[in-house]
Amino acid sequence: MRRASFRGAVVSVAATSALTAMTFAGSATGSPSPVPTVGPVPDSVTITPEDCSSAVLGGSVEAADIGEPTTGATLTTFNWSMNPVPYCDIRGAIHPVDPAAPPINFRVSLPATWTHRAVQYGGAGLNGSVVNTTGNLAQGWAGLGSDSGHSFATPNWPANEESVKNFGYMQLKKTHDVAWEVIERAYGSTPVYSYFFGSSQGGREGLTVAQRYPEDYDGVSARVPVVGFSTLMLEFVILRQQEIPLENWVTPAKANAIAAEIMRQCDTLDFLADGVINNYAACRANFDPDEKPNHDPWRDKRCPGGVDPDPADTSVDACLTDGQISTLETTYSKYEFTSPLAHGTTSHGFAVPSVDVLGSAFRRFIVPTRYAGQEGAAPDAPTTSWNAAPVILGTLFEDLGADPLDYVEGDPYFEQRRQLASEWLDSTDPDLTEFHARGGKLLVTVGAADNTAASGAQLDYYESVLDFMGKNAVEQFARFWVVPQGGHGLSGSNASVNGYGEPVPGFSLPSSFDQNGALVDWVENGVAPPLHPIVSSNARSWPLCSYPMYPRYDGRGAFDDADSYRCMRPVPADTPLTGRNKKAPSIAG
Repeated sequence: MRRASFRGAVVSVAATSALTAMTFAGSATGSPSPVPTVGPVPDSVTITPEDCSSAVLGGSVEAADIGEPTTGATLTTFNWSMNPVPYCDIRGAIHPVDPAAPPINFRVSLPATWTHRAVQYGGAGLNGSVVNTTGNLAQGWAGLGSDSGHSFATPNWPANEESVKNFGYMQLKKTHDVAWEVIERAYGSTPVYSYFFGSSQGGREGLTVAQRYPEDYDGVSARVPVVGFSTLMLEFVILRQQEIPLENWVTPAKANAIAAEIMRQCDTLDFLADGVINNYAACRANFDPDEKPNHDPWRDKRCPGGVDPDPADTSVDACLTDGQISTLETTYSKYEFTSPLAHGTTSHGFAVPSVDVLGSAFRRFIVPTRYAGQEGAAPDAPTTSWNAAPVILGTLFEDLGADPLDYVEGDPYFEQRRQLASEWLDSTDPDLTEFHARGGKLLVTVGAADNTAASGAQLDYYESVLDFMGKNAVEQFARFWVVPQGGHGLSGSNASVNGYGEPVPGFSLPSSFDQNGALVDWVENGVAPPLHPIVSSNARSWPLCSYPMYPRYDGRGAFDDADSYRCMRPVPADTPLTGRNKKAPSIAG
């Protein structure tokens, strides 16, 4: 990589703490973890307001110094700020190869006192704005991030191939390489430790860098990552196509009955009736017809003779028609592809059964609207639309004005576009061998009731990595945690009525855990986090179990104490609770 000559920074007299090189480290519940020998971190380096200028940092970065195709980058603004600590804030743009593609707007934050670490921050939603890069300045870390190559002011970006590829993965490498150039110009060296922190879309980006650019990062922290993004964006279409026949439409009136039935069948699978589906894997298998083909979990909710006597009934006792049940089977099973997508992925996990049966703005399972093209729709019915519609229309249809319901699974044209979209947008590669081999560490946490990022797809990705690499290898460098009934922010609460139909006291789900801090400790000190760390919320705690385990109540201890739970492998939903057909205890007063 070519380097320009610029005035170097000043090495501080005060040194940061030296890191002791270690050979192996582990935890009481984890496997030993090899730690690369890095040696002491150099003394901290300082810069001054005078260094925060184009005279020192330059005004551009050449395309040859950027690892994905660009026409170079421009550094446009240099601002010295005192909040939260003194730092140099740099803004700029990375220019596309295709003149019709938007630039990638980026930001690099350089602390006045640098401790030889840098962190790249992921985005959120569909991105479109430059992320905050100041989160770790107080620790002396440089921060970097971008808008992923489009802004909210350019709604037609999904129609441009380079723009979509930037969004999917290239912006991550481009931003990293430009920032590394700027960091070296400012401080005279590149970071000793490099991290990536992200959640949701940023979590997908974290998985992406571990899969595509493993040499660039020592540690990745990903929360609630979107995994199979191309199919996630298509879910709304698949469900609305399933509901084209009027008889298949699951109306909002049925939401209470569906949620109550899921809770009735799944609440006590962890040996406790508390309004929380801890045993998410067994619950998922129970409602997936492909997992249990001779099992009918909805039999007690079927309308007599297949005819709903009261379609407007919103009570938990409302019945479901055969057509509505067929739609629920689609919602709670895996969507099989006509041909494998990127990395050999053959299916996409939809929803994991939970008390939230409506879904989110990105993945609405139950809708109050009949759309154009659906039976019973009004003459002026709207075209199918949802938050992520432009991504699907741009990548699959190449026409932002198309009707999403015209999508045909297996059609040669759409099959070609699906393959491209998956290659550009999906973070489903189970082969993390290279990231592991160079000493990288990966922490991922998902919620089993994440109706934004698709819990089913997240759990399936966990499974694919374990299948490909093996449990022992994975535990040497990664943790895959699951918060039962946790939502897209990993937070959540128990249902107000448990599986026995009893009102129960409400409580927030324990999920508080310093994941980023645990990652740094593992990367820099060789201290592997436990396979099942204890998490808390107010006075309540339980173990955060590694996939596929779940926290099972021991039947004796306090309901709110982690010591009363054990991380156990799931068993089929129809297995007797204890082998003695005991009834699970309830937290109802």
